[in-house]
This record gives sequence, structure tokens and C-alpha cells, in this order.
Amino acid sequence: MTIQTAKLSDPAVRAFVSAVNAHDREAFLALLAPGATMADDGTDRDLDDWIDREIFSSHGHMDVDNESRGGRDLIARYRNDTWGEMRTRWRFEVEDSGRISRFETGQA
Repeated sequence: MTIQTAKLSDPAVRAFVSAVNAHDREAFLALLAPGATMADDGTDRDLDDWIDREIFSSHGHMDVDNESRGGRDLIARYRNDTWGEMRTRWRFEVEDSGRISRFETGQA
């Protein structure tokens, strides 16, 4: 069963999912701390290149099925025009400022 985005526990993660699903690159980038990093399937990636390819140019969308660790770990069905839909895990590190310093994703 999908968790409504508005009901996700962590405000930064909730805003992240909202920005992805709205295809709002400006709002997405505003959530990231300076120097934010990310990894996909255990390998660090270039953040700007990855978000362009996997989210914004390919119409990425997240349907969250489960959250844990105070809403900072998600299991979601992620889909985009490149890969179709897959079950993915997401883990977020959020600074005291409320901005995301790192996220990691991969197949669940």
C-alpha cells in the first residue's frame, strides 16, 4: 500500500519525493546541502548528471510503500522513461538545517 507523500514522516524526505514527482528541479536542488553526494547501487555518482538522467529528463516518479528510521529510509516503486518501474530503497542523511547532505538508492 502506498504512503501518501504528504504523510511521509521526515519533512526533507517528504519535500524530496514531492519535488521528484512534480519534476521540479529548482525545488529539488534547494533541498540539497552544499556539497551533497549520492550513490546508486553502492557506487557514488555525479549528483547533477545522475538527477538529470534518472529523474528530470526521464520523468522519474516515486510511490513510497514503506518508511523506517524516522522516515529517512524508504522502500519505493520508482519509475522513469528509461528503466520502467522497479522496487528501490532510498536512504537519506539530513543535516540539522533540514537539508539533505546525502542520499543513496538502489534496487530493493
